[in-house]
Amino acid sequence: MITIDETAPVVVRLSTVIDAPLATVWEAHTNIAAWPVWNPDIERAELNGPLAPGSSFSWRTHGLEITSTVSELVPGERIVWGGPADGITGIHVWTFEENGGQVVVRTEESWSGAPVEGAVDHLTKALHDSLENWLSHLKSRSEHAA
Repeated sequence: MITIDETAPVVVRLSTVIDAPLATVWEAHTNIAAWPVWNPDIERAELNGPLAPGSSFSWRTHGLEITSTVSELVPGERIVWGGPADGITGIHVWTFEENGGQVVVRTEESWSGAPVEGAVDHLTKALHDSLENWLSHLKSRSEHAA
């Protein structure tokens, strides 16, 4: 099982509870091309091939052009992706756990690399705020769809 880089200078962990079926939440989260529809922080997203380990997707968020590679995929349970962007290496783990009629979504992400070293506090806050917004938008999209 792939994990974030626990030794990275920036590590953020957040979670939320979504009042929607697991299938609805998973579909919203893994339909990468549709991210810009429900997440205003993402300007563009394009999956290059099927969603599977080893596949990549290109996206633009907060002015960064990112190409992420899927390293682990357990449908309905877990997706891990990562890659470099402007000298920052990110590893992002998402887990989904059904609990009654709700889904607990956990996200954890690590950032390492030279640009991170000199701006740990600033980038920790930026990542925290970004992930908090992502979870909020995912919750809103999923609960509205349900």
